[in-house]
Amino acid sequence: MSLDWLPRDNEMKDHGLFKGEYWGTEPPCTVYEKKPLVDPDGNVVPDLYVAWITLNNPKQYNSYTTEMVKGVIAGFKAASGDRSVVAVVFTGAGDKAFCTGGNTVEYSQYYSRRPNEYGEYMDLFNLMVDSILDCKKPVICRVNGMRVAGGQEIGMACDLAVSSDLAVYGQAGPKHGSAPVGGSTDFLPWFLTMEDAMWNCISCELWSAYKMKAKGLISKVVPVLKTADGKFIRNPQVVTEEYVRDGEIVYGEFKTGDEAKKAKELVKSCTVDFELLDKEVNQIIWRFANLFPGCLQMSIDMIRAKKKFFWDQAKLANRHWLAANMMCEAFLGFTAFSTRKMTGEDVIDFLKYRQLVAQGALMDEDAFEQVLPKPKG
Repeated sequence: MSLDWLPRDNEMKDHGLFKGEYWGTEPPCTVYEKKPLVDPDGNVVPDLYVAWITLNNPKQYNSYTTEMVKGVIAGFKAASGDRSVVAVVFTGAGDKAFCTGGNTVEYSQYYSRRPNEYGEYMDLFNLMVDSILDCKKPVICRVNGMRVAGGQEIGMACDLAVSSDLAVYGQAGPKHGSAPVGGSTDFLPWFLTMEDAMWNCISCELWSAYKMKAKGLISKVVPVLKTADGKFIRNPQVVTEEYVRDGEIVYGEFKTGDEAKKAKELVKSCTVDFELLDKEVNQIIWRFANLFPGCLQMSIDMIRAKKKFFWDQAKLANRHWLAANMMCEAFLGFTAFSTRKMTGEDVIDFLKYRQLVAQGALMDEDAFEQVLPKPKG
Protein backbone atom coordinates (compact mmCIF):
# COMPACT_ATOMS: atom_id res chain seq x y z
CA MET A 1 0.00 0.00 0.00
CA SER A 2 1.36 3.43 -0.91
CA LEU A 3 1.68 6.10 1.76
CA ASP A 4 1.50 8.98 -0.71
CA TRP A 5 -1.79 10.07 0.83
CA LEU A 6 -0.11 10.99 4.14
CA PRO A 7 0.43 14.76 4.56
CA ARG A 8 4.14 15.68 4.63
CA ASP A 9 6.15 18.87 5.14
CA ASN A 10 9.27 18.55 2.96
CA GLU A 11 10.72 22.00 3.55
CA MET A 12 14.10 21.49 5.24
CA LYS A 13 14.39 22.95 8.73
CA ASP A 14 17.18 25.31 9.77
CA HIS A 15 18.48 24.15 13.17
CA GLY A 16 21.21 26.79 13.40
CA LEU A 17 21.37 29.34 16.21
CA PHE A 18 23.79 31.80 14.60
CA LYS A 19 23.86 33.60 11.27
CA GLY A 20 27.52 34.55 11.14
CA GLU A 21 27.42 37.59 13.40
CA TYR A 22 30.38 36.31 15.47
CA TRP A 23 32.75 35.61 12.57
CA GLY A 24 35.06 37.96 10.72
CA THR A 25 38.11 38.26 8.51
CA GLU A 26 40.20 40.96 10.19
CA PRO A 27 42.13 39.98 13.34
CA PRO A 28 41.41 39.49 16.12
CA CYS A 29 38.49 37.33 15.05
CA THR A 30 37.34 33.79 14.39
CA VAL A 31 37.06 32.83 10.72
CA TYR A 32 34.49 30.28 9.56
CA GLU A 33 34.84 28.78 6.08
CA LYS A 34 33.28 25.91 4.18
CA LYS A 35 35.82 24.38 1.82
CA PRO A 36 34.87 21.77 -0.80
CA LEU A 37 35.62 18.14 0.00
CA VAL A 38 38.34 16.88 -2.36
CA ASP A 39 39.41 13.34 -3.19
CA PRO A 40 43.05 12.15 -3.02
CA ASP A 41 43.60 13.38 -6.59
CA GLY A 42 42.39 16.87 -5.75
CA ASN A 43 39.02 16.55 -7.46
CA VAL A 44 36.13 18.41 -5.84
CA VAL A 45 33.24 16.26 -4.61
CA PRO A 46 30.00 18.14 -5.35
CA ASP A 47 27.76 19.28 -2.48
CA LEU A 48 30.07 18.12 0.34
CA TYR A 49 32.29 20.37 2.45
CA VAL A 50 34.81 20.64 5.26
CA ALA A 51 34.24 23.38 7.84
CA TRP A 52 37.41 25.28 8.80
CA ILE A 53 37.33 27.23 12.07
CA THR A 54 40.41 29.45 12.34
CA LEU A 55 41.61 31.49 15.30
CA ASN A 56 42.79 34.65 13.58
CA ASN A 57 44.96 36.69 15.94
CA PRO A 58 48.51 35.87 14.75
CA LYS A 59 50.19 38.96 16.24
CA GLN A 60 49.19 37.66 19.68
CA TYR A 61 49.87 34.00 18.85
CA ASN A 62 46.18 33.35 18.23
CA SER A 63 45.20 33.97 21.84
CA TYR A 64 41.44 34.16 21.95
CA THR A 65 39.52 37.29 22.96
CA THR A 66 35.98 37.16 24.32
CA GLU A 67 34.55 37.82 20.86
CA MET A 68 36.74 35.10 19.34
CA VAL A 69 35.40 32.59 21.89
CA LYS A 70 31.89 33.45 20.71
CA GLY A 71 33.05 32.89 17.13
CA VAL A 72 34.38 29.43 17.94
CA ILE A 73 31.11 28.46 19.62
CA ALA A 74 29.15 29.74 16.64
CA GLY A 75 31.47 27.90 14.24
CA PHE A 76 31.10 24.53 15.90
CA LYS A 77 27.35 24.95 16.25
CA ALA A 78 27.08 25.83 12.56
CA ALA A 79 29.25 22.92 11.42
CA SER A 80 27.45 20.50 13.72
CA GLY A 81 24.08 21.25 12.18
CA ASP A 82 25.19 21.53 8.54
CA ARG A 83 24.17 18.39 6.64
CA SER A 84 26.73 19.05 3.91
CA VAL A 85 29.75 19.19 6.27
CA VAL A 86 31.80 15.99 6.52
CA ALA A 87 34.31 17.11 9.17
CA VAL A 88 35.67 20.15 11.01
CA VAL A 89 39.26 21.43 10.93
CA PHE A 90 40.17 23.63 13.91
CA THR A 91 43.37 25.63 13.38
CA GLY A 92 45.13 28.97 13.80
CA ALA A 93 46.26 31.68 11.42
CA GLY A 94 49.91 31.98 10.37
CA ASP A 95 52.78 29.62 11.07
CA LYS A 96 53.70 30.43 14.69
CA ALA A 97 50.78 29.25 16.81
CA PHE A 98 47.60 27.25 16.85
CA CYS A 99 46.62 28.98 20.08
CA THR A 100 48.31 30.16 23.27
CA GLY A 101 45.15 30.42 25.34
CA GLY A 102 43.20 33.40 26.56
CA ASN A 103 44.29 36.90 25.62
CA THR A 104 46.43 38.02 28.55
CA VAL A 105 46.05 41.72 27.72
CA GLU A 106 42.27 41.38 28.00
CA TYR A 107 42.69 39.26 31.13
CA SER A 108 44.99 41.73 32.88
CA GLN A 109 43.37 44.98 31.78
CA TYR A 110 39.72 44.01 32.07
CA TYR A 111 39.02 40.71 33.83
CA SER A 112 41.57 40.88 36.66
CA ARG A 113 39.97 41.99 39.93
CA ARG A 114 36.53 41.67 38.30
CA PRO A 115 35.62 38.13 39.41
CA ASN A 116 31.98 38.29 38.33
CA GLU A 117 32.99 39.41 34.84
CA TYR A 118 35.54 36.62 34.58
CA GLY A 119 32.96 34.11 35.79
CA GLU A 120 30.70 35.15 32.93
CA TYR A 121 33.63 34.87 30.53
CA MET A 122 34.30 31.35 31.86
CA ASP A 123 30.70 30.44 31.06
CA LEU A 124 31.57 31.25 27.45
CA PHE A 125 34.87 29.35 27.64
CA ASN A 126 33.11 26.27 29.03
CA LEU A 127 30.54 26.51 26.25
CA MET A 128 33.41 26.66 23.73
CA VAL A 129 34.82 23.37 25.03
CA ASP A 130 31.30 21.90 25.12
CA SER A 131 30.70 22.97 21.51
CA ILE A 132 33.77 21.00 20.42
CA LEU A 133 32.89 17.91 22.45
CA ASP A 134 29.23 18.05 21.32
CA CYS A 135 29.88 18.73 17.62
CA LYS A 136 28.13 16.11 15.51
CA LYS A 137 31.02 16.00 13.08
CA PRO A 138 34.57 14.65 13.56
CA VAL A 139 36.96 17.40 14.67
CA ILE A 140 40.62 17.56 13.61
CA CYS A 141 42.99 19.92 15.36
CA ARG A 142 45.41 21.16 12.69
CA VAL A 143 48.30 22.25 14.90
CA ASN A 144 50.17 24.85 12.86
CA GLY A 145 52.35 26.06 15.75
CA MET A 146 52.37 26.51 19.53
CA ARG A 147 49.55 24.74 21.38
CA VAL A 148 49.96 26.10 24.87
CA ALA A 149 47.81 26.87 27.95
CA GLY A 150 44.13 27.27 26.95
CA GLY A 151 45.18 26.41 23.40
CA GLN A 152 46.29 23.02 24.64
CA GLU A 153 42.96 22.58 26.39
CA ILE A 154 40.72 23.34 23.43
CA GLY A 155 43.08 21.29 21.25
CA MET A 156 42.64 18.23 23.45
CA ALA A 157 38.87 18.60 23.23
CA CYS A 158 39.23 17.77 19.50
CA ASP A 159 39.09 14.18 18.26
CA LEU A 160 42.45 13.96 16.46
CA ALA A 161 45.49 16.19 16.16
CA VAL A 162 47.83 16.51 13.18
CA SER A 163 50.83 18.63 14.06
CA SER A 164 53.57 20.68 12.49
CA ASP A 165 56.87 19.43 13.88
CA LEU A 166 57.72 23.02 14.82
CA ALA A 167 54.83 23.05 17.30
CA VAL A 168 55.38 22.94 21.04
CA TYR A 169 52.92 21.85 23.72
CA GLY A 170 52.45 22.69 27.37
CA GLN A 171 50.78 24.62 30.13
CA ALA A 172 51.57 28.01 31.63
CA GLY A 173 49.05 28.47 34.42
CA PRO A 174 51.09 27.99 37.63
CA LYS A 175 53.78 30.30 36.23
CA HIS A 176 51.41 33.06 35.17
CA GLY A 177 48.70 33.09 37.80
CA SER A 178 46.23 30.36 36.91
CA ALA A 179 45.74 26.60 36.84
CA PRO A 180 45.09 24.44 33.75
CA VAL A 181 41.56 23.56 34.88
CA GLY A 182 39.94 24.54 31.59
CA GLY A 183 40.38 20.97 30.38
CA SER A 184 44.00 19.91 30.86
CA THR A 185 43.51 18.48 34.36
CA ASP A 186 40.58 16.51 32.91
CA PHE A 187 42.03 15.43 29.55
CA LEU A 188 45.77 14.94 30.10
CA PRO A 189 45.41 11.86 32.35
CA TRP A 190 43.52 10.16 29.50
CA PHE A 191 46.36 10.77 27.05
CA LEU A 192 49.48 10.48 29.21
CA THR A 193 50.57 8.54 32.24
CA MET A 194 49.41 10.09 35.49
CA GLU A 195 52.91 11.33 36.33
CA ASP A 196 53.52 12.73 32.84
CA ALA A 197 50.14 14.48 33.08
CA MET A 198 51.09 15.85 36.48
CA TRP A 199 54.49 17.16 35.37
CA ASN A 200 53.15 18.61 32.14
CA CYS A 201 50.45 20.47 34.09
CA ILE A 202 52.65 21.96 36.80
CA SER A 203 56.15 22.32 35.33
CA CYS A 204 55.22 24.84 32.60
CA GLU A 205 57.77 23.10 30.37
CA LEU A 206 57.23 23.15 26.62
CA TRP A 207 57.42 19.71 24.99
CA SER A 208 58.15 19.08 21.34
CA ALA A 209 55.60 17.64 18.93
CA TYR A 210 57.79 14.52 18.59
CA LYS A 211 57.81 14.01 22.36
CA MET A 212 54.05 14.42 22.51
CA LYS A 213 53.59 11.95 19.64
CA ALA A 214 55.78 9.40 21.43
CA LYS A 215 53.74 9.86 24.60
CA GLY A 216 50.43 9.44 22.78
CA LEU A 217 48.96 12.95 22.95
CA ILE A 218 48.71 13.56 19.18
CA SER A 219 48.10 11.41 16.10
CA LYS A 220 50.65 12.60 13.53
CA VAL A 221 53.69 14.86 13.31
CA VAL A 222 54.61 16.27 9.90
CA PRO A 223 57.70 18.22 8.76
CA VAL A 224 56.94 21.73 7.53
CA LEU A 225 60.41 23.21 6.92
CA LYS A 226 61.40 23.42 3.27
CA THR A 227 65.01 24.08 2.24
CA ALA A 228 66.09 26.34 -0.60
CA ASP A 229 66.23 23.33 -2.95
CA GLY A 230 62.61 22.44 -2.18
CA LYS A 231 63.14 19.50 0.17
CA PHE A 232 61.26 19.00 3.42
CA ILE A 233 63.39 18.44 6.51
CA ARG A 234 62.42 17.53 10.06
CA ASN A 235 62.72 20.13 12.78
CA PRO A 236 66.51 20.26 13.39
CA GLN A 237 66.01 21.75 16.87
CA VAL A 238 64.70 18.44 18.22
CA VAL A 239 66.52 15.13 18.73
CA THR A 240 64.36 12.60 16.90
CA GLU A 241 66.23 9.47 17.99
CA GLU A 242 66.15 7.80 21.38
CA TYR A 243 69.21 8.44 23.51
CA VAL A 244 70.27 8.01 27.11
CA ARG A 245 70.40 11.10 29.37
CA ASP A 246 71.21 10.75 33.06
CA GLY A 247 70.50 7.03 32.80
CA GLU A 248 67.05 7.55 31.25
CA ILE A 249 65.98 6.81 27.67
CA VAL A 250 64.53 10.02 26.23
CA TYR A 251 63.12 11.09 22.88
CA GLY A 252 62.01 14.32 21.29
CA GLU A 253 64.08 16.61 23.55
CA PHE A 254 65.28 20.00 22.39
CA LYS A 255 68.95 20.36 21.50
CA THR A 256 71.12 22.59 23.66
CA GLY A 257 74.34 24.60 23.34
CA ASP A 258 76.08 24.88 19.99
CA GLU A 259 73.81 22.26 18.44
CA ALA A 260 70.79 24.39 19.27
CA LYS A 261 72.40 27.50 17.76
CA LYS A 262 73.22 25.68 14.51
CA ALA A 263 69.72 24.25 14.34
CA LYS A 264 68.17 27.68 14.84
CA GLU A 265 70.22 29.09 11.96
CA LEU A 266 69.10 26.22 9.74
CA VAL A 267 65.47 26.94 10.59
CA LYS A 268 65.96 30.60 9.64
CA SER A 269 67.28 29.55 6.23
CA CYS A 270 64.13 27.53 5.46
CA THR A 271 60.57 28.45 4.62
CA VAL A 272 57.51 27.07 6.38
CA ASP A 273 55.25 25.10 4.05
CA PHE A 274 52.11 23.30 5.25
CA GLU A 275 51.72 21.14 2.13
CA LEU A 276 52.41 17.86 3.94
CA LEU A 277 50.38 18.91 6.99
CA ASP A 278 47.33 19.62 4.86
CA LYS A 279 47.84 16.41 2.91
CA GLU A 280 47.63 14.43 6.17
CA VAL A 281 44.53 16.36 7.25
CA ASN A 282 42.85 15.70 3.90
CA GLN A 283 43.67 11.98 4.07
CA ILE A 284 41.93 11.70 7.43
CA ILE A 285 38.92 13.63 6.15
CA TRP A 286 38.70 11.38 3.08
CA ARG A 287 38.66 8.35 5.38
CA PHE A 288 35.79 9.94 7.31
CA ALA A 289 33.90 10.71 4.09
CA ASN A 290 33.95 7.03 3.11
CA LEU A 291 32.28 5.76 6.29
CA PHE A 292 28.64 5.63 7.35
CA PRO A 293 28.14 9.07 8.94
CA GLY A 294 25.78 7.88 11.67
CA CYS A 295 27.98 4.95 12.67
CA LEU A 296 31.06 7.19 12.55
CA GLN A 297 29.54 9.83 14.81
CA MET A 298 28.23 7.28 17.30
CA SER A 299 31.74 5.83 17.57
CA ILE A 300 33.26 9.28 18.05
CA ASP A 301 30.70 10.36 20.65
CA MET A 302 31.27 7.24 22.73
CA ILE A 303 35.03 7.87 22.81
CA ARG A 304 34.39 11.52 23.65
CA ALA A 305 32.08 10.47 26.50
CA LYS A 306 35.10 9.43 28.58
CA LYS A 307 36.65 12.88 28.27
CA LYS A 308 33.30 14.55 28.80
CA PHE A 309 32.67 12.64 32.03
CA PHE A 310 35.52 14.27 33.91
CA TRP A 311 35.14 17.61 32.12
CA ASP A 312 31.48 17.81 33.14
CA GLN A 313 32.28 16.83 36.73
CA ALA A 314 34.73 19.68 37.25
CA LYS A 315 33.90 22.55 34.89
CA LEU A 316 31.38 24.32 37.13
CA ALA A 317 33.56 24.28 40.26
CA ASN A 318 36.57 25.32 38.19
CA ARG A 319 34.58 28.23 36.77
CA HIS A 320 33.99 29.62 40.26
CA TRP A 321 37.58 29.06 41.43
CA LEU A 322 39.00 30.77 38.35
CA ALA A 323 36.71 33.75 38.91
CA ALA A 324 37.77 34.09 42.55
CA ASN A 325 41.43 33.65 41.60
CA MET A 326 41.20 36.81 39.49
CA MET A 327 41.33 38.84 42.71
CA CYS A 328 44.92 37.91 43.56
CA GLU A 329 47.26 35.44 41.86
CA ALA A 330 45.69 35.79 38.42
CA PHE A 331 45.87 39.58 38.69
CA LEU A 332 49.57 39.33 39.58
CA GLY A 333 50.43 36.71 36.97
CA PHE A 334 48.58 38.22 34.02
CA THR A 335 49.74 41.74 34.90
CA ALA A 336 53.39 40.66 35.02
CA PHE A 337 53.08 38.83 31.71
CA SER A 338 51.19 41.53 29.82
CA THR A 339 53.59 44.31 30.98
CA ARG A 340 56.80 42.38 30.23
CA LYS A 341 57.89 44.84 27.54
CA MET A 342 57.73 47.64 30.10
CA THR A 343 59.55 45.77 32.86
CA GLY A 344 61.78 43.20 31.15
CA GLU A 345 60.27 40.45 33.33
CA ASP A 346 57.24 38.27 32.70
CA VAL A 347 56.76 36.78 36.19
CA ILE A 348 56.44 38.10 39.73
CA ASP A 349 58.97 37.66 42.55
CA PHE A 350 57.69 34.24 43.63
CA LEU A 351 59.88 33.95 46.71
CA LYS A 352 58.83 37.37 48.02
CA TYR A 353 55.21 36.42 47.42
CA ARG A 354 55.65 33.18 49.36
CA GLN A 355 57.29 35.11 52.18
CA LEU A 356 54.31 37.46 52.35
CA VAL A 357 51.94 34.48 52.41
CA ALA A 358 53.99 32.89 55.21
CA GLN A 359 53.72 36.14 57.18
CA GLY A 360 49.95 36.24 56.77
CA ALA A 361 50.22 39.53 54.90
CA LEU A 362 47.11 41.23 53.61
CA MET A 363 46.98 40.86 49.85
CA ASP A 364 46.47 44.53 49.12
CA GLU A 365 48.10 46.96 46.70
CA ASP A 366 51.14 47.30 48.96
CA ALA A 367 51.73 43.54 48.74
CA PHE A 368 51.16 43.58 44.99
CA GLU A 369 53.66 46.40 44.60
CA GLN A 370 56.31 44.37 46.45
CA VAL A 371 56.10 41.37 44.12
CA LEU A 372 55.29 42.83 40.70
CA PRO A 373 58.18 43.67 38.33
CA LYS A 374 59.05 47.37 38.17
CA PRO A 375 59.10 49.45 34.97
CA LYS A 376 62.55 49.80 33.40
CA GLY A 377 64.38 53.10 33.90
